[in-house]
Amino acid sequence: MPERGDGAVIRRETAADHAAIGQVVAAAFGSEAEAQLVEAIRASDAYVPELALVAELEGSVVGHVMVSFVGLDDLAGNVRTIASLSPLAVAPDRQGQGIGSALVAAVTAEADRRGEPLVVLEGDPRYYGRLGFEPSAPQGITITLPSWAPAEAAQLMRLGSYDPAIRGHVIYPPAFDGVVDH
Repeated sequence: MPERGDGAVIRRETAADHAAIGQVVAAAFGSEAEAQLVEAIRASDAYVPELALVAELEGSVVGHVMVSFVGLDDLAGNVRTIASLSPLAVAPDRQGQGIGSALVAAVTAEADRRGEPLVVLEGDPRYYGRLGFEPSAPQGITITLPSWAPAEAAQLMRLGSYDPAIRGHVIYPPAFDGVVDH
């Protein structure tokens, strides 16, 4: 994976990175819940090692992103798996330097290379919109959001194998129980 102009290297996470990732995620969110989410995803069947990336700068992990699998219920009794980006974290002292954008670009490119049709997420539409995400509801994909989140926070990025027939409601696996309102 490429090195960025500021010297940050985007690469797959390794077991040796796990403690540093936990620290970055907790600091970025100001909460241990998201760091625990990363651990829970890693321990689940939803984990995709190739889609868990870090940004490393001067030998230190300064960012992390993870795409894992969630269910998509077509509301006719059929559930398929789709890719979901959560969480994205950059160390507070490294935010605003393009590291998060680089992580998102790298992980969605890898998901596309793997043949995933789309990636869903819950997030700030102003941030993710400029990275290629769009509201998911017009594409027929709904996500139950926390009461404080605007409807546009439910987003998706269409990838090369996108099929507009993919529709339904996102079902988070048990790993997300500590951070998602069901």
